Amino acid sequence: MLQSIIEAADFIRSQTGDFKAEAGIILGTGLGGLVREIEINHTISYEDIPHFPVSTVEGHSGKLIFGLLGGKRVMVMQGRFHYYEGYTMQQVVFPVRVMKQLGIRFLFVSNASGGVNPNYEIGDVMMLTDHINLLPSNPLIGKNDPELGPRFPDMSEPYDRKMIHHAREFALYEDFKLHEGVYVSVSGPCFETPAEYKYMRIIGGDAVGMSTVPEVICARHMGLPCFAVSVITDLGVEGKIQEVTHQDVIAAASKAEVKMTAIFRHLIAKHL
Repeated sequence: MLQSIIEAADFIRSQTGDFKAEAGIILGTGLGGLVREIEINHTISYEDIPHFPVSTVEGHSGKLIFGLLGGKRVMVMQGRFHYYEGYTMQQVVFPVRVMKQLGIRFLFVSNASGGVNPNYEIGDVMMLTDHINLLPSNPLIGKNDPELGPRFPDMSEPYDRKMIHHAREFALYEDFKLHEGVYVSVSGPCFETPAEYKYMRIIGGDAVGMSTVPEVICARHMGLPCFAVSVITDLGVEGKIQEVTHQDVIAAASKAEVKMTAIFRHLIAKHL
């Protein structure tokens, strides 16, 4: 795997020259609009990068973007990969490995999710304080390469406490609602049944989705601090459950991404 990571990173460097990103950002379903806030220097299609998977899901553009966000150098995945697309867990997290190889110091992750906390409404934003992994596999299964990280990485702080604190302060200062909660990751691709939503709430979840956790596990394995937000695009709360389509999720996420973008911009400016 390490050789493939190096080859992908070398190709990207050949396209971006001396541009060195300090933070990596992964944009979830319907959340690609953050790119409009970036002063773009370079754009690379996933299909051109050696060993890179290709996005197959609507709402994921499939581009790696390099530029300035609030004056700070970032690289942005406009579109991610999911286990339900048929990729292995190692393929899902491969871009995170490459971003670390390219020198990022922080990872920012976003996703569209279903709210199972009865206090949540469609369009709310939740920052992740923890997660529950219900995916059928783990990206660290298999032989461990000590050059990437330890065999048994600690997960006592999956999401960086300092960034959570600063995001909390920023939300108070800007006077907008920012939830804090636990994200439950499942394989998908079908949305959950009412009983499954109830189960996820019982075990301690506040939101449920089909991504994020593999990327965070991989990042923490390599020592990268992480910050993540969920945009609540549908509700898995008894009495509020309605039929939902992928298009509904994209539309709801697009409306709420302004808050997400503001939080990311603030944290990147503060920590880089």
